[in-house]
Amino acid sequence: MGIKIKLFATFREGRGKVVEMDYIPGMTGQDVIDHLGITASEIAAIIVDGVDGKVDAMLTVHIKKDGYLAIFPPVAGG
Repeated sequence: MGIKIKLFATFREGRGKVVEMDYIPGMTGQDVIDHLGITASEIAAIIVDGVDGKVDAMLTVHIKKDGYLAIFPPVAGG
């Protein structure tokens, strides 16, 4: 069993809307973005298992088995 990562806007380019990864005990949000080739500075918001928080804090949270993340880049619009 693994985890699901929901990607938004520009993060979908070349990756798709949802990416699945194998679960590794002790893995963190940082491990996930490293695997996806995304840097923390590119992220405007990250939600881990339904909990929203500051990006730096969310990247250190341990991901649960069958967990999910949602990752958002900054979005401009008007």
